[in-house]
Amino acid sequence: MHPTKLLEVVSLREQVERALASRIVAGEFAPGAVLTVPTLAAEFGVSATPVREAMLNLARRGFLSPIRNRGFRVTEVSPDELHQLGEVRMLLEAPPMRQIAGRVPDDVAERLHALADEIVQAAREQRFQDYLEADTAFHLSLLELTGNVQLVAVVRELRAQTRLTGLVKVAGTEALAQSSLEHAELLGLLTAGDGAAAEALMRRHIGHVEGIWSGRDEVG
Repeated sequence: MHPTKLLEVVSLREQVERALASRIVAGEFAPGAVLTVPTLAAEFGVSATPVREAMLNLARRGFLSPIRNRGFRVTEVSPDELHQLGEVRMLLEAPPMRQIAGRVPDDVAERLHALADEIVQAAREQRFQDYLEADTAFHLSLLELTGNVQLVAVVRELRAQTRLTGLVKVAGTEALAQSSLEHAELLGLLTAGDGAAAEALMRRHIGHVEGIWSGRDEVG
């Protein structure tokens, strides 16, 4: 294959993979749903090759499981698995808020404010891929301030495994709007140097993984 054509395929594969992963995470493609290469290729307006490569890669990442001669089935993350992912994320993401409180450079704070605004707007407009990508960028940017690249890499992978299948169900609701606004609230606490409050808010924020982001009511 010509190098230019190869780059085009890789780029298309990455775009399709990001889009499919976001739709699976957000619950647009429900657990158990069967996806086929021809149908998705037609939907995306691309050839079968980048779609097939994207789906194979998502299968390796655990998002899909192949069905012989039928396509791919969206895998399910059990409530117990989701609980475990949430617990690990709390252990890794909440305590560093004390470390970085009062240490957010102005240029980083400006970029984080823009991401926080995009999260709110994407939630309102039900642009789930943009919502998830801005959300991931916001949280990983905060953790990058610790200087611990291993922490960032581990959390990136944990976030990729976390399903938020309730996003579609709560789209346009006050609950999703309020959880989206927590990013700006968190940034305000960090820039003010209130590490204890920032850690507490981060714990509550990650708690939505088993709550509203999974389509379940939260208590208190």
